[in-house]
Amino acid sequence: MTIKDIARESGYSIGTVSRCLNNRPGTSPEARKKIMEVVEKYHFKLNTNAQNLKSSGGNEVAILVKGTHNMLFASIVEDLQGTLKQKGYVSNVFYFDEDDNEVDYAAKVCAENKVGGILFLGSYSLYFKERFSEIQVPCVLVTNNAEDLGFELLSSVSTDDAEAASYAVRQLIAFGHKDIGILAGKMTDSEPARNRMRGVKEALDSFGLRIEDMPYEEAYYTPSSGYTAMQHMLRKNPGLTAVFAMSDAMAIGAVRAIFDAGLKVPDDISVMGFDGLDIANYMVPRLTTVRQHKERIASRSVEILIDCMSGRSGAIHEIEPFHLVPGESVRKI
Repeated sequence: MTIKDIARESGYSIGTVSRCLNNRPGTSPEARKKIMEVVEKYHFKLNTNAQNLKSSGGNEVAILVKGTHNMLFASIVEDLQGTLKQKGYVSNVFYFDEDDNEVDYAAKVCAENKVGGILFLGSYSLYFKERFSEIQVPCVLVTNNAEDLGFELLSSVSTDDAEAASYAVRQLIAFGHKDIGILAGKMTDSEPARNRMRGVKEALDSFGLRIEDMPYEEAYYTPSSGYTAMQHMLRKNPGLTAVFAMSDAMAIGAVRAIFDAGLKVPDDISVMGFDGLDIANYMVPRLTTVRQHKERIASRSVEILIDCMSGRSGAIHEIEPFHLVPGESVRKI
C-alpha cells in the first residue's frame, strides 16, 4: 500500500493525501475522514524518513550515473549540480558501468554515505522491481518513466521515448526514405532503447513497412560505438539511404564512418539523431535531431526530489515535451 494507492481508493489527489498524512493545512474534514478510513483499513504507516532527514539538517543528494561516456548524461549532471547548489543542497556524483545494477549500487551508496535523496541517470525497471523497496530515501529517475513501478519514494521526469523516436522515423519516411538503418542502444539493459525501438516499429508499421526488413545494429551511446556499428551496417547494406541513431553521440560516430567509407551526409545517406546535444550544432553537416528538453528535465527532477525529501509531496511523474531540431544531415529523395 502506497500514497498512490490511498489516493486512488479515497478518490483524492496524491497531494491531498500527502498533506493529510503529514498533518498539514489545506485538507477538508470530509477529505481527511475519507483518507484516514482508507489508512486504517489497510494499516498504512507513513515512512517518516523524509521528515527525520529534514529535522536532522540532511541536505546531501547522490547523483547515480549509469555509464561513464554518455554525453547527454554528462550535460544533465552539470544542470543537476548547478540547480542543487542554487537551492542549498550538496551533491555527490557516482559513476558505474552500463551493465551494473543501479539499485544495488544505490543501496551501497546509502549504506556508506549520509544521503537524503537520489537522482538516477540511467535505469532498468527490472532492477527496481526486484529491490527498490529496500531504498528508504526519496528518489527520482531522470529521463526514464517510473510511474508504472508504483513506488511511494520513486518519482520520475522523462521524455516519451517511444513517441519521440516514432516522430523521428516518420520525418525520414516523409522525406522519401524507405531503406532506413537503425542504430539502437543495448536492448537487454536499456529501457530508453526498448521504448525508442517500440516507437520505430510503430512509425514503420503506420507506413506499411516492416522493422524486420530494416538494417539494425546495437551500440553504446558513444561516438566510437556508433562509428563501429555504422561500419558494420554499411558493409552489409549498400542500398541504405538513411539512418536513425538513438542518440546524438551515436550519430556523430555514424557520420564519421559514412565519411570514411567515401560517402557524404546527406547526399548519399541522411542521418537523424536523438537527444539534442549542443555539440550537434557544430557538426559538419549540422545534425538534424529530436531534442529532449534536458534543462527542464534537470530542473524539475531537482524540484520534485526536494519536495519529496521535505515531505511536501508523494511520488510525482512528469513527461516533458520534445521537438525536432532541423539541421543539414537529412535531405529529401
